[in-house]
Amino acid sequence: MVYKVVNPATGETGAALAELSDVQVEEAIASAHASRSQLGSMSLAERSAALVRAAELHEERQEELADIIVREMGKPRWQALGEIGFVVSIYRYYGEEGAQYLTDEVLDSKRGRTAIVRPAPLGVLLGIMPWNFPFYQIARFAAPNLLAGNPILLKPASQCPESSAAIAAILHEAGFPADAYQNLFLESRRIENVIADPRVRGVSLTGSEAAGSAVGALAGKYLKPVVLELGGSDPFIVLSLDSMDAAITAALNSRLHNSGQACNGAKRFIVIDELYEAFRDAFVQALKDAPQGDPTADGVRVGPMSSVAAADELEEKVATALSEGATMTLGDGKADGAYFKSTVLEEIPLGSATSQEEFFGPVAQFYRVSSEAEAIELANDIPFGLGSYLFTTDREQAFRVADQLDTGMVYVNESLADSPELPFGGTKASGFGRELGRFAITEFVNKKLIHLPSETDWPVAS
Repeated sequence: MVYKVVNPATGETGAALAELSDVQVEEAIASAHASRSQLGSMSLAERSAALVRAAELHEERQEELADIIVREMGKPRWQALGEIGFVVSIYRYYGEEGAQYLTDEVLDSKRGRTAIVRPAPLGVLLGIMPWNFPFYQIARFAAPNLLAGNPILLKPASQCPESSAAIAAILHEAGFPADAYQNLFLESRRIENVIADPRVRGVSLTGSEAAGSAVGALAGKYLKPVVLELGGSDPFIVLSLDSMDAAITAALNSRLHNSGQACNGAKRFIVIDELYEAFRDAFVQALKDAPQGDPTADGVRVGPMSSVAAADELEEKVATALSEGATMTLGDGKADGAYFKSTVLEEIPLGSATSQEEFFGPVAQFYRVSSEAEAIELANDIPFGLGSYLFTTDREQAFRVADQLDTGMVYVNESLADSPELPFGGTKASGFGRELGRFAITEFVNKKLIHLPSETDWPVAS
């Protein structure tokens, strides 16, 4: 694995970074472990203020940070600016509101004593992060855990050395000790030694199902708590509409977000029979009208994929879908360098490999159903269970269907509605644990019980 930037839009290649030696990795773990006391010596108010300052620095530098995202993975620049905007809101949320989730909780002890649950940081955490949202993915891991007092070792994606360096610089400038947030530039095959180290107390990974399985197994082997945010093939279920235009806009935004490279993007469109043709035709037309090309150009909705290899992999998956009997309603199924034309697949055989896989790119699968029950069954008939989208004009139906969807999130009559205070995560092969909101803060804290005599039961001091 070589850490370097390869601009997928231009092919321009940056200088390669040297991997850390074993000695340097040991030094990083040791210094991160030592920094726990430095981080702990900062009051909760001081850590909160540092997060607010990190938000301000991201906002002040949003133009240059967006440029880094475009270079590293080809995101359309306006979306890169949107990513930085979301990052600002995450740091600000935890800086302004996160402290309330780290206070003592008093329990009703049935023994007539005082029972307190006091959250305490676990210690050094290892974060293993992907390339598709190089600032956002790190922010949602780093912000709650730095606030809780956990030092962080961050293994970034190999194509994202610039963004990870920029994040470290901002967090240090914001007021966090330098050793409390460090980047680890090393190969995946060497990560077991880091997880095994007793000074590393927890692991969080965002990535593929294969990566999650490997890291989850290592975490279990070494008895470390782990959060896994993995892939998804989220259903977009259409049962009834009061506005076709609004539904198409939501569908298009979710499918094309990050050029289709979002784990929680809508990927499978499950549409009730009486709306199928109208919805499909409008969606296909909207895809045709969505500009593709240079990610720095104004108005471009779909840029290149993150790499030539990613585009080639998507080409292979589309070819497999066609060989299994799917039809291609839009697109040509061919990669052109790192670019891949927006594609719509229909008549996908149920139970085929295509129906069970995640298409990470601008490819939409369409399914026709005749009933609510059939829509739910099809939505759940997949290994993944990250998010889901439901469009209905019936509030009771919304609750009824949401209760039966085997996913971590259900968004009703909306898309791209992620927010710092809302929990993010899935079930089944999409992983476990939660990021964002109050839930993220409690993933890596020791919920320590202190059970002691009530105030009136202490002996009177002489």
